[in-house]
Amino acid sequence: MFNHIHPYLPFNLEEATKLIVGTLPPPRFTTGELLKEDVDFCYGSKNGMLWPILDRIFNLNLVYDNSTFAIDQRLNFLKKQKIGVCDIVASAKREKIDASDLGMQAVELRDLIGYLHEFSQIDTLIFTGGNSKNGPEYFFRRQVKEYGIKLEVVSATVPRIHQFKLQNRSIKTVSLTAPSGAANRAIGSMKAYQLQKDIDPSFTTFDFRVNQYRPFFKREPID
Repeated sequence: MFNHIHPYLPFNLEEATKLIVGTLPPPRFTTGELLKEDVDFCYGSKNGMLWPILDRIFNLNLVYDNSTFAIDQRLNFLKKQKIGVCDIVASAKREKIDASDLGMQAVELRDLIGYLHEFSQIDTLIFTGGNSKNGPEYFFRRQVKEYGIKLEVVSATVPRIHQFKLQNRSIKTVSLTAPSGAANRAIGSMKAYQLQKDIDPSFTTFDFRVNQYRPFFKREPID
């Protein structure tokens, strides 16, 4: 049984107003066996789309390799935009060594609600996936239930938006379509995507994500 431990601590919680919340990076990030095009930072897998999406939205001209420069580009961007990262899974066991959320067993969660109590300036949680089993929203729902917190629906259409009260403040949650190849089939079946594809045959599932992510990340142009 593989002990899949999250290799990165929560990032920039003391300054962030938004938190990106995922689960675990691929196992090679735990073992340190990174690929040449991986970046040794949150969401740095060569196969992940979160950084390419943000790269497109903000024109960041990111590099994708194991260099310190690549890491610095990402952490500087997050700090400038007051965005933090706090994946909800601290560790999990796996029989098969892969990155599947469904393959996680004996999952240990980070106390995300505890972090929200401690860092009161955080007002938005951005889930990199929906409410499917073992996804970030799935685990968060389990956690808020334990705390007796109720999520209220703001928008039931994708990307779903909820809100809840904590310490006399309102916190919003946004469930984006996952930035992984596994979600492409789900995007292909969405009416909004099909309509856009009919208008513009060159429109891709990546373009769809860029359009979906943009309003939740970009408040003002970056210098």
